[in-house]
Amino acid sequence: MAVKSRVLKAVVGLMALCLAGYIVGPPLYWHLLEGIASVSRSSSASSCPSCICECDSLPLLTIPKDLSNMSFADCAKHDPDVSEDTQKNFAELLSEELKLREAEALEISSAKEADKCNSGMETCEEAREKAEATLLAQKRLSAMWELRAHQRGWKEGNARSHPQ
Repeated sequence: MAVKSRVLKAVVGLMALCLAGYIVGPPLYWHLLEGIASVSRSSSASSCPSCICECDSLPLLTIPKDLSNMSFADCAKHDPDVSEDTQKNFAELLSEELKLREAEALEISSAKEADKCNSGMETCEEAREKAEATLLAQKRLSAMWELRAHQRGWKEGNARSHPQ
């Protein structure tokens, strides 16, 4: 019996080791492989001489001088007329942006007020319906009492008043 429990413990332990190796093995393998590769690259980079390139300094695509537009070089220069127009346009854009934001805020507040009004109307409508139902119940109750009074001999003109 003791032998079987030892064998069972050994099998379970072996399965646990295999499972741990299966889970931890691949990431550990790739991590070590990358570390070895980076070490070998750094050692081989120091032994490799620098490459000599003989490239032309001219670009692959050249634009003829007649077709090129050199006005972009003048863009950075300060032109008072353009600057003034740009500032006016910028000011107009800012004022339009402010007006737009004010309109959006007004729209939001109007929507909130409309929601409040609608909920108030719904509440009022519910209260009106409840009052109508109560009134109808009271009318039925009054009619029932009036019917009982008529059955017991009460007539509308015979109402007695009791002095107090």
